[in-house]
Amino acid sequence: MTEARRIRSERLRWASRRALLENDLVFQRFWQRQPAVLDDGLAAPLERLLAMDDHDLWALLSGRREAADPELEKLVALLRQPALDSEDLRQGIDA
Repeated sequence: MTEARRIRSERLRWASRRALLENDLVFQRFWQRQPAVLDDGLAAPLERLLAMDDHDLWALLSGRREAADPELEKLVALLRQPALDSEDLRQGIDA
């Protein structure tokens, strides 16, 4: 991990703190599932997404609007994933 990537990831994490609670909750869940340092393939589209206005961002995250950019659409799909998937739930029950 390079220092520059770590700093970039920390800045993105901070920038993902949003004024709109719904967006903030989505990003909290996202950061719980992600490694501490993001690769460039995820960091670059995340920077573009975080540059959006909160209401436009929520329209994407809630599915009311689709992103024109395929990279952003992939990231939005990742952001929409639940905190736990069914496999996580099964492992918790079996434990």
